[in-house]
Amino acid sequence: MIRKFSPKESRRPKILILGGGFAGSNVLREVQNQLGNNAEVTLISQDNFFLFTPMLPEISSGMLHPSDISTPIRTFCKTANFCHARVSAIDIEDKKVTVIRIFDQKETVFEYDYLVLAMGSKDNFFGNVNIEEFAFTIKTLEDAIAIRNHIISVLECADQEKDKILQEQLLRFVVVGGGFAGVEVATEINHFLHDAAKNFYKNIDSGKIRVIIVSARNGILPEVGEELGNFALDYVQKSGIEVMTNTKAVDAGEDHVLLSDNTIIPCATLVWAGGVTVEPLIAALKCEHGASGRLIVDQYLRLKDLPSIFALGDSAHLADPHSGAVYPTTAQIAIRQAKTVSKNLSAEISGQENAMKEFDYQNKGVMATIGKRVGVALINGRKVYGFQAWLLWRLFYWLNLPTNEKKVKVAFDWLLHQIFRADIMTVGFIKKKTLTRLETPIYSILERSKDESSENLSYL
Repeated sequence: MIRKFSPKESRRPKILILGGGFAGSNVLREVQNQLGNNAEVTLISQDNFFLFTPMLPEISSGMLHPSDISTPIRTFCKTANFCHARVSAIDIEDKKVTVIRIFDQKETVFEYDYLVLAMGSKDNFFGNVNIEEFAFTIKTLEDAIAIRNHIISVLECADQEKDKILQEQLLRFVVVGGGFAGVEVATEINHFLHDAAKNFYKNIDSGKIRVIIVSARNGILPEVGEELGNFALDYVQKSGIEVMTNTKAVDAGEDHVLLSDNTIIPCATLVWAGGVTVEPLIAALKCEHGASGRLIVDQYLRLKDLPSIFALGDSAHLADPHSGAVYPTTAQIAIRQAKTVSKNLSAEISGQENAMKEFDYQNKGVMATIGKRVGVALINGRKVYGFQAWLLWRLFYWLNLPTNEKKVKVAFDWLLHQIFRADIMTVGFIKKKTLTRLETPIYSILERSKDESSENLSYL
């Protein structure tokens, strides 16, 4: 049995929220509104800001500034506390969480009465250590800045390169993943590359720029359905992006990508958007897990046999009662789950179990941008594509930005982007990728790989 707390008690119940993404930050905001000072709420995150991830691809192209889509978590803390730290251990038996402070690595132990697990997910490389080492990812703010810095540096290098074969290799950009993240980052950098080459790089023929999407499925954007997926595929191909379907990236080096059909793509840029997996700490908890490692929760988003622990977002495994399918890990669902968790926490603490709400969410739609002023959207079963879908995407996510300040900044940057040329200035040095083997002629990659592995290898 869970101990019920009365607002009159001197000791307030301790609520610990792990994670500052869409799930965690929205629980923080909602639970403060509902409980006020009647609970001691602490959010722990290794980032001290909330990141609006749907707009990350626009950071990689320079359309938006990093500060446009990042909001300090402390701005949400009206009565709550914030701890900038990395979670190192979760003890669900003794109700303790151990964290390591980011600045000086000092270890601290937090006790809790109620725990909210909203730790998100991490990139899944399916055990391929070479792809993990040589690929850029598109999940964090640092990732997007690193991609932007890298592609600008590649353009600078290609502009100086006299060897046409090496220049073509530099101007080949591979994105693995045909889902939302892969398609949106590919289309963003494709337009940026062509605009930048046209306006600033006199020694680069924009016709030599090749952006390639590698999709394991028979198409792209399966989430929007076959008809819209086919429209998106046709449009991105017409915009100059090459799409390789029914193909996987199986290995990589600093100067190439190896595909499942034994094709080698010599390149200087590989972006991985091929999937995510649950956080290791979540997967290691001694409780019931779903097939993906996510925590199985009941209709109130509580762990089975552990009603003082709630899980949501990428950490939770819950089947839709209408379709039977497990809820996907999207921002829309995380936001709705945060409201349910907050209401149920309030009901638990006050002892009003009859006031608890079951989570029941029917997906109203999915959207993606696939180019300049072009998108696809599936809204309540209605298929929308082209400019209208692109406008819906922008309006929906703009309205969901967490503060009015961010809304103004994003709208202003969108406007400026329509007026001025692309910005080709690098921003700091988040990640450096060296290309030492580019001094070797590109055709030697094929010969080297043939000697080491298969005679059936070819290169693109």
